[in-house]
Amino acid sequence: MKDYILVTGAAGFIGFNLCKYLLKEGINIVGFDNFNSYYDPLLKRKRIDVLIKLASQSKGIFNIVEADLKNLDEIQKLFEDYNISKVYNLAAQAGVRYSIKNPHAYIDANIVGFCNLLEACRKYEVQNLIYASSSSVYGGNTNTPFSEDQSVNHPVSLYAATKKSNELMAHTYSHLYNLPATGLRFFTVYGPWGRPDMALFLFTKAILENKPIKIFNNGEMIRDFTYIDDIVECLYKLLSHPATPDINFRKEKPNPSSSWAPHRIFNIGNSKPIQLMEYVNALEEELGIEAIKEFHPMQLGDVKITSSDNSALEDWIGFRPNTPVRDGVKEFVKWYKNFYKL
Repeated sequence: MKDYILVTGAAGFIGFNLCKYLLKEGINIVGFDNFNSYYDPLLKRKRIDVLIKLASQSKGIFNIVEADLKNLDEIQKLFEDYNISKVYNLAAQAGVRYSIKNPHAYIDANIVGFCNLLEACRKYEVQNLIYASSSSVYGGNTNTPFSEDQSVNHPVSLYAATKKSNELMAHTYSHLYNLPATGLRFFTVYGPWGRPDMALFLFTKAILENKPIKIFNNGEMIRDFTYIDDIVECLYKLLSHPATPDINFRKEKPNPSSSWAPHRIFNIGNSKPIQLMEYVNALEEELGIEAIKEFHPMQLGDVKITSSDNSALEDWIGFRPNTPVRDGVKEFVKWYKNFYKL
């Protein structure tokens, strides 16, 4: 029986781009997604169409399973039907602001769904689990750049709380069942095929339609914008670098990023945070249009600054994200205009 890598959230932004990379490497994939309506499912369907076409031209196999992680029976069937050796969990209910109004969606997808996946990984002895956490776990922390050995005990959104919960759950399974698990704290990922609810997509659409863009905290936000291709490169390299026990771990002085169990936590960001207005300016220059700007106070659950210390990740895999923001914005605009035939 052929070995497969499971990618949950395969129709999502990061999952789709990862699947493209894996297929080009000739890797067999079973994609898993519930195609929910958090944003336009048609975009998700088009991503899958691209993957199916790419699979027909590559040595890798791509199968898509449409189901929901919160359904344990569906997860069990998935692992019974395929010989899954490694897992990327990129499925989640995303969005900080959406979690304020729809908390139960986050518990169902990010807690119940992740628990079901952990159970399947345990039962079927998965060799490497790589799962998405978030820079949001740093919450009210203002000690930048954020490092994995800092406390993440003060989340400011339910989304962040569910992601910290994922890290705790994964560590528990690593300890109890020797499951190698790596949690990745993503920092504001952007690029082609991005999510329509994120700033770059929203801003581009509004500017091209001559509509105002909403800029929160009066533009005084700082973000560590991280280009999708850099993220995917890191994800791929982690396939051959599963988590291992830290032989230097001291229980009397525990390091939150490692463990005596095979569990690791890494930041995954560009390490070059910029003002939001610089991001907007890069987009304006690429489009050749000045945005109509509406300035608003900071929203509930948001944070002023994100900044990633990537030294641990670079030590682990020998690579760190490095794409300049202006280069990434240029690639996104090129994709956007092509996709919407502008």
